[in-house]
Amino acid sequence: MTLDRAVMMFAGFMVLVSLALGFYVSPWWFLLNAFVGLNLLQASLTGFCPAAIVFRKLGVKTGCAFE
Repeated sequence: MTLDRAVMMFAGFMVLVSLALGFYVSPWWFLLNAFVGLNLLQASLTGFCPAAIVFRKLGVKTGCAFE
């Protein structure tokens, strides 16, 4: 798995978890969706992605988007 796919999979997982928690636990969990969306937006504009840094340190090989 490349770094690009790991970041997209993690973002998708966080969105799904946030939706489930917002529906079953508290609507305040929907703010996590907003945070994930804003983080994806800023990463696409700036190239800085905290999740990519963490995954790179864990040894995930670099893909074409985060070289």
